[in-house]
Amino acid sequence: MPIEIRMPALSPTMEEGTLAKWLVKVGDPIRSGDIMAEIETDKATMEFEAVDEGTLAQVLVEEGSENVTVGTVIAMLAEEGEDAKAVSAPPADVPAPAPEPSPSAPAPAPTPTPTTGAGAKATPVARRIASANNMDLGSIIGTGPSGKVTKADVEAALGGGGGASVTGANTLPARQEDRIIASPLAKRMAADKGIALDDVTGTGPGGRIIERDIEGFKPTQVPAQAGTSPETARPDEAPALAGPHSDVTTPDFGAPYEEAKVSNVRKVIARRLTESKQTVPHYYLTMDIRLDPLLALRKDLNEALEPDGIKLSVNDLLIKALARALIRVPACNVSFHGDVMRHYTRADVSVAVAAPSGLITPVITEAETKSLAVISSEMKVLAGKAREGKLKPHEYQGGTASLSNLGMFGIKQFDAVINPPQGMILAVGAGQQAPYVIDGELSVATVMHASGSFDHRAIDGADGAQLMQALKDLIEAPMGLVV
Repeated sequence: MPIEIRMPALSPTMEEGTLAKWLVKVGDPIRSGDIMAEIETDKATMEFEAVDEGTLAQVLVEEGSENVTVGTVIAMLAEEGEDAKAVSAPPADVPAPAPEPSPSAPAPAPTPTPTTGAGAKATPVARRIASANNMDLGSIIGTGPSGKVTKADVEAALGGGGGASVTGANTLPARQEDRIIASPLAKRMAADKGIALDDVTGTGPGGRIIERDIEGFKPTQVPAQAGTSPETARPDEAPALAGPHSDVTTPDFGAPYEEAKVSNVRKVIARRLTESKQTVPHYYLTMDIRLDPLLALRKDLNEALEPDGIKLSVNDLLIKALARALIRVPACNVSFHGDVMRHYTRADVSVAVAAPSGLITPVITEAETKSLAVISSEMKVLAGKAREGKLKPHEYQGGTASLSNLGMFGIKQFDAVINPPQGMILAVGAGQQAPYVIDGELSVATVMHASGSFDHRAIDGADGAQLMQALKDLIEAPMGLVV
């Protein structure tokens, strides 16, 4: 019997994802544990492992497909001994066709079948958007499989168009009564590109203008005015960019550009950091910290650990220092959750890593108790997996505070954005030679600027200052990091 391969939930919060790439093809034998596809979630690109065994008979969702709902059948597997060519896709839940009208009566105009309120078929994302906007799903016609209401249908209804309300017997065509129906995203894209929506032909449900229509729009698509052929149009009526170079994506007064599709990971980064700056009251505390004792300890430790193939980085020591400081000042090892505060009993440090898909923060758990050698080894593995997009959810979710280090780029000082729901993030720059007073005498030292960003809802200024002082003490007297 054929086996259905469904879109997996690769994280607890995943509702849909992008099937980024198929790593197998029809006819390939599949064994349990084989990597079948790469799936882009709202956090990272992750590998999808096969659980069942057989022969890949059909691919039902092509690679590059976006917004694939968890549970959707994406492929069919033929079991051993079964003819893969005979395997068919699962039957769609299609309503029975209406009976043929009698020849003597004119055929009635087809009317969409409305779905009803709570029982309406809809994707999880569509339900969430509808609920947030107090919309009745029963008033929206679904264009998805079996009449399911999709995210696009709800967005269309919010934008005043199609996805269309079933309160009337007939739906209006996209341009009826000079009213242009377009998705909110298409409207924003058109405004950004300076494209008039009435020049664009919609290919969405009911003629609605959608994202791909704007992306594929060329000025040469503008139709000639009624009664005027292209050959007889006056020069002042010609499209502004028509001519031999009409395919160049250069605006009238701007530099040439290329557009790249925004990944799910980048969308989540944009959303979360925007929410952080808009909803979290940040305050910042900056300190100069002398690095020379830490650098000397690192040198001695690396010489001792060289036979074991371990080489500590400054960042490894800073992870341990931040974790110990959080334990010393527990008022900063917290997060704000509306009516409650969470006070953490261990320090899990999220470390910012630049990956091809965007910033991600793998977590060193219980960093306050781990040796520097263990922290170094774990960090190398996690950073490598982050750059390859192979982190598992438990490796980047959670964390009680974050560390962001741009010192390797020569950055002297910066303020980082808090990663909610965490209460703070430490930003460190490069160590630089500078005048520094030691025991009342002026000398030259390697000085690092460290800046803490704190959530004022959860952490008072005095507590934040105590954390920064504890951090400074641990770095300038670093023997506390080796116990």
